[in-house]
Amino acid sequence: GSQRVGMGRALAAAFPICRDTFAEADAALGESLSGLCFDGPEDRLMLTENTQPAILAVSTAASRLLASRGIIPAFVAGHSLGEYSANVAAGTFAFGDALRVVRGRGRYMQEAVPVGTGAMAAVLGLDADAVARACEEAAQGDVVSAANLNGGGQVVIAGSRAAVARAGERAKALGAKRVVALPVSAPFHCALMKPAERRLAPDLRALEVHDPHVPIVANVDAEPKRDAASAVDALIAQVSAPVRWEAVVRRLASEGVTTYVEVGPGTVLTGLVQKIHRDATVVSFGSPGDLGAVEALGRP
Repeated sequence: GSQRVGMGRALAAAFPICRDTFAEADAALGESLSGLCFDGPEDRLMLTENTQPAILAVSTAASRLLASRGIIPAFVAGHSLGEYSANVAAGTFAFGDALRVVRGRGRYMQEAVPVGTGAMAAVLGLDADAVARACEEAAQGDVVSAANLNGGGQVVIAGSRAAVARAGERAKALGAKRVVALPVSAPFHCALMKPAERRLAPDLRALEVHDPHVPIVANVDAEPKRDAASAVDALIAQVSAPVRWEAVVRRLASEGVTTYVEVGPGTVLTGLVQKIHRDATVVSFGSPGDLGAVEALGRP
């Protein structure tokens, strides 16, 4: 949900490596993805089949710039779609292939559930076990479950619209501070996405892949993936499984990570990481003005 019209424009204007990345994206998709990122229109950028390659392109442009400056991660991780950016940064598969796959992923996810019949909501101030209980008690034969275990007292639920509404009310009764409906086009990371998972699997398995240069801590189980097959399996399972973001960050911390750089548009993950790993150094990088703060991390 970090997409916005104008994202990546300043990076492309300032740095040839970023400009070249957007040109590569346009060539891979046979259309002006860069134009959609830089100039919109917003309603087209918000369509998930466009949003997903657009965020991937901005994130890859930014991470390539950092790599060209010698800023190389010891581990990578990404939240949902971001796990594709993480795999591109780690060299699991080519950027152009990733763009084509996530365009399909967005389409498959959108087509898995008729528009308007699914929903997602953020439950704030209630622990994950209590949210799970609210979902179980509210399901009544429909699908509703935790979709994003984000940490910091934030759990996003997904499922059929009526069941999500019931679960939200039940969560409030169990002590949630707030329940916020999310403006999404489909209920991601729940059992309703199984048809999308089945369609995506052959696309991912057809890619030319390589073992990643650095471990990718996966959403599905918070385990570091050190070979291509495991990294791809994790991306397939991720479609209908919850994003275990809090567990991902805790795993990174247990591996000795003390510094995190959120690469790409927005600062949502920066805020989440600060709540989960409180004594870590966390910075975001999505525009030229952020570069100094990232480069300063390497200085004594």
